[in-house]
Amino acid sequence: MGRFPAGVAVATIDLDGERLGLTLGSLVSLSLEPPLVGISVSRDAALHELLRRAGEFSVSLLSEGQEALAQHFARGVPPVALWSGVAVRAEAGAPLLEGALGWLRCEIWAEYDAGDHTFFVGEVLSAQSGPRAAPLVYVEQSYQAL
Repeated sequence: MGRFPAGVAVATIDLDGERLGLTLGSLVSLSLEPPLVGISVSRDAALHELLRRAGEFSVSLLSEGQEALAQHFARGVPPVALWSGVAVRAEAGAPLLEGALGWLRCEIWAEYDAGDHTFFVGEVLSAQSGPRAAPLVYVEQSYQAL
C-alpha cells in the first residue's frame, strides 16, 4: 500500500477548549446523499478517545508546500506546543489550517472497529474550498505534490 498515493489531511477536534490534530492518509469519500466521509484513527492516538467524546471533527485537505504541517501533526507533538506557530482560520469549532485546499466540518455518523484502528464515518455538515493548488500526497514514505 505504500506505493499507492494517499491524499494527506489533518483531522482536528476541539473538546471544551482542548484542541488536537492528527495527520491522516485515510480520508475517503463515502456517500453524496447524505454526504459522508471516513477516517481511520489508531486506538493508540491521543485524538482517538477525544474524537469519540467530541462527536465531531474538522478536516483540512493539505496542499503542496504543507509538508511541514503534515509532519508536525504526525509526530505527536505535546498538546501545549501543538498549535505554536500553526496558522488557523479564525472560526468557531475545531481548528482549520490556513492554506489548505479545502475544509470539512463533520459530525460522527457511525464508527466501526477496524483492527488496531477505529473507522469513523462523518456526516459532512459544511465544506469550503481553499486556494487552487496541487494536493499533497504520501507515497513511498514521503510527502509529494501530485
